[in-house]
Amino acid sequence: MRAKFPVTVHLFLFRDDQILLLRRFQTGYMDGHYSVPAGHLDGEETVRMAGVREAREEVGVELNPAEMFFAGVFHRHEGDERVDFFMHVRSWKGEPFNAEPEKCDELRWVGIEDLPVNTVPYVRQALANFRAGLPFEEFGWK
Repeated sequence: MRAKFPVTVHLFLFRDDQILLLRRFQTGYMDGHYSVPAGHLDGEETVRMAGVREAREEVGVELNPAEMFFAGVFHRHEGDERVDFFMHVRSWKGEPFNAEPEKCDELRWVGIEDLPVNTVPYVRQALANFRAGLPFEEFGWK
């Protein structure tokens, strides 16, 4: 049997030494915890295309796919199996704002050294890996 599981794209938007985080709200997963803009691939779209769509939907900014660079990938197990792509976004058009208040109750820039304690664990690890130059992780497997 071939594996069939969700694939997500996560966006690292940096402003100097700060990263854009949003606090999850009413999503059913890690509500009250901070993450980065992210979402599932819908099918028939590339990782970059999904990143462009998610940035527009979640934080109201426009991305140029040529300004999105591979930051890492996780093969993650957390109740189910997933593959997570992390993309470093070097520039965007517009000022980020909370475009999905029904799924996010706070948007903020946070020092990369000062992530909130309630940052989603795999996102925290992905940021640490990115800073250390480690492009791959198997996360949550026993």
